Amino acid sequence: MEGTDATSAPPSPVRYALTGARGGFARTLLAQTTRIERLRPAALCDLDTTGTIDLCVELGYDRSDLQVCATPEEVAALDPDRIAVVADIALLTRADHDVLVEATGNPRVGTEAARGAIETGRHVVMVSKEVDSVSGIALADLAREHDVVYTPGIGDQPANLIEWYERALRLGLNVVAIGKSGEYDLVFDPATGRVRQLDQEIEAPELGDLLTLGEDVLGTLAARAHAVAGLKRSAAADHCEMAVVANHTGLVPDVESLHYPVARAAELADVYARGEDGGILTTDGVVDVFSVLRLPEEASFAGGVFAIVRTGDPVTWELLAQKGHIVSRSGRYACMYLPYHFMGVETPLSLLDAVDHHRGAGQRHPAPHAVLAGRAREALKAGTRLDMGGHHHEVEGVAAVLLDTAHAPEDVAPLYLAAHATLARDVPSGALIGIEDLADPDTTLLDAWRHARTRISDRNR
Repeated sequence: MEGTDATSAPPSPVRYALTGARGGFARTLLAQTTRIERLRPAALCDLDTTGTIDLCVELGYDRSDLQVCATPEEVAALDPDRIAVVADIALLTRADHDVLVEATGNPRVGTEAARGAIETGRHVVMVSKEVDSVSGIALADLAREHDVVYTPGIGDQPANLIEWYERALRLGLNVVAIGKSGEYDLVFDPATGRVRQLDQEIEAPELGDLLTLGEDVLGTLAARAHAVAGLKRSAAADHCEMAVVANHTGLVPDVESLHYPVARAAELADVYARGEDGGILTTDGVVDVFSVLRLPEEASFAGGVFAIVRTGDPVTWELLAQKGHIVSRSGRYACMYLPYHFMGVETPLSLLDAVDHHRGAGQRHPAPHAVLAGRAREALKAGTRLDMGGHHHEVEGVAAVLLDTAHAPEDVAPLYLAAHATLARDVPSGALIGIEDLADPDTTLLDAWRHARTRISDRNR
């Protein structure tokens, strides 16, 4: 046929560098890479180079193809079919690759790695939401200057939700709210009256009488929240992911702590209705997180994503409700949901799209619509170091909050700029942490945030 060439060469391989290569996300991507012919790791960066090699061998990579490199010259001289294993992100720019996958979770290191990749003409798939929440605007603008892609990675909730939202918009649907389920389900066993969240379990027999939403939606949600008050459901990671989503979509939080309703998946269209329609929302166009309530034999929402839309033709939506889709009892709202996020199993889509189509998640260039900030949980004294740690990267003594930048104080410090900094002065309980409260903010992150502040000022004029 005209325009085709049966003898043309196959598409060239897509080669990537990966930071945080010993971590859980990295494992999922490296494992999936072995199943995709065009995709190849070119350089793996982690402080634990021995553990990185052992992980790759466990996944089926040939140990002889993995070479620890300690200098730029060693990286540059490596045979293209071999994989450089390095402990220093500065070495990555000498590796032959098309795209960087940043997965350290370290705000400063991730920012420096992404900047180095962009300035040398590489695309960046940003898995580290902690980096994105501080430096994402600056990095996205830098990528635009260098004509490369900067994007969150498909497989984590931000990119999945951004694309799910844009799918709804393309269909002409009126989107009221978007969001995701919390990290871990609340699994209630009626036989024991106990509810489990990951490895924690508490007595909550009253949930047995609260499994249906009833007519008083707000009352039922309040009673459920009281029943599971012994479990910590809010996580900095959730707020961080919603900050990324907000900046890519323009949707903002309804409340700074997010609503976190304890809800069953089938109830979402009733729960995320406007207040005048019996739901929890005070306005349209919001991002939020809910805690899944389910029985042991029911499927998990699996940290998946959802969009709540207003319905149109009542006959159409009655037909869809009969087919099992989630439509509110009033018929005014419906829920579209995607109950999975497969981490690095899906991320190859982002790598291939960036290289082949110059495309990232969503069609909008990110703008500073929301800031992930922190409020002091208790009075904090000058000289206190704001340590960050744990699986969800919580900052000790500080509660994560998500603020609409249109109303946020100009001096507010992003949570992961404040992390690991020392307080220059006392901060009262309940106060937002500000830039001036920090004695030693990291200069790399501070410069990136000042760039975002300039964008905020321009947008608010």
